[in-house]
Amino acid sequence: YKVAIPSYKRADPLLTKTLPTLIKGKVKSSNIFIFVADKEEREIYERTIPKHMYHKIVIGVPGITKQRIFIKNYFKAGDYVVSIDDDVEGLFKLKGEKLARIHNIDAFFKHAYKMLKREKLFLWGIYPVMNLFFMKSKNKLSTSLKFIIGVLHGYIVRKDKNLDPSTKIRSKSDYEQSILFYKKDGGVLRFNDVGAKTKFL
Repeated sequence: YKVAIPSYKRADPLLTKTLPTLIKGKVKSSNIFIFVADKEEREIYERTIPKHMYHKIVIGVPGITKQRIFIKNYFKAGDYVVSIDDDVEGLFKLKGEKLARIHNIDAFFKHAYKMLKREKLFLWGIYPVMNLFFMKSKNKLSTSLKFIIGVLHGYIVRKDKNLDPSTKIRSKSDYEQSILFYKKDGGVLRFNDVGAKTKFL
């Protein structure tokens, strides 16, 4: 799998949050691609982040929706891409009455891919809030129409422009992406017992 991190003017949070989360979670740095908006941003990130923490910094395009589309087109059809925001401090799984940190994130990403293949789907995600009350009331795994939040999701690349959310909107493109994948595939995969520690907007 390839890990894609879209980031803009947030080299420091990326250095102290998402990258350590991934590397401590056994994700190889050779799998990690950081996508920035322009050459100036790339220079800042290269100065801030040690080279051993990532594979490549790629100059994409400004704007999160356009950047996510750029990322999809950057990789080859059939590639398995995991997209994660630059300020994720950890992944947690519901165990009984508590949320326990996922220590082997690499294994979780691989398991998610296996579940996609089993269900013949192309998009997976996690529960959109870290709330024990709501997480306990859901099935652990669902394939019905559910919101796949942009913070952390994975997909198998298809060169299909009909799956691209509108670039006319500045936010909520992950809502539209969830619907587009559901309409095409008849389902989206969501791990309702997994959440990410981050600042949700």
